[in-house]
Amino acid sequence: MTRSIRPDAVLVQAVIAGALSFAHLHDLAEAAGQSGWKAWAYPISVDLLLVAAWRRLRTARRDRAAWTWFVIALAASLGANVATAGLLDLNAVPAWLRILVAGWPALAFLGGTLLVHAPTVDHVPSAPAAAGEEPAPVEVETVRDEPPAPAPVPAPEPASVPELPAAQPVPAVNAPVVPPALVDHARKVATDHRARTGTDIDTATLRARLGIPDDLAGAIAAQLA
Repeated sequence: MTRSIRPDAVLVQAVIAGALSFAHLHDLAEAAGQSGWKAWAYPISVDLLLVAAWRRLRTARRDRAAWTWFVIALAASLGANVATAGLLDLNAVPAWLRILVAGWPALAFLGGTLLVHAPTVDHVPSAPAAAGEEPAPVEVETVRDEPPAPAPVPAPEPASVPELPAAQPVPAVNAPVVPPALVDHARKVATDHRARTGTDIDTATLRARLGIPDDLAGAIAAQLA
């Protein structure tokens, strides 16, 4: 199965414009004293610098160096088109134009080198966390103090009335240690829950969201109250 080739008007126009600009640059370089293969190398140098600057602008729109070299190459191409349109006597090229044509290769090499080897910085924005995404559970190791063993009760003396020992108070289990970072994380979870549901988060929901024991969830809920 063969496909019919249809000419593209834009492509044809680009080929015509490129050929004419190429010929004008060749004629101007030849009139400025660059004969033979050197006159044909000048249009290639101008077009390559123009393409390099355009490719640089595609990846960095605000690159001042790319805009500068793009304008320089465009001015060289348009200047040759205007100069060969009858405004300049190609049989008597002025000295300043000869100097400009002779110095163009070094200028084009400098611009092409700067455009190719200039570093580019890619700014990758950090992806924001989804509103409904739940944070990963934080494992917190709780430290509990073991109650001390009760003191031994002394035996009563035989001739005296036995005295009952004073009741030893049972030491209460210390509250679990809550890291400040966990409290801040729990406060963010509670704020997100209030924003989504309109009600304060309870201890059971807080424990499920954080993946922590009941006593630690109660201690954090007391601090958030």
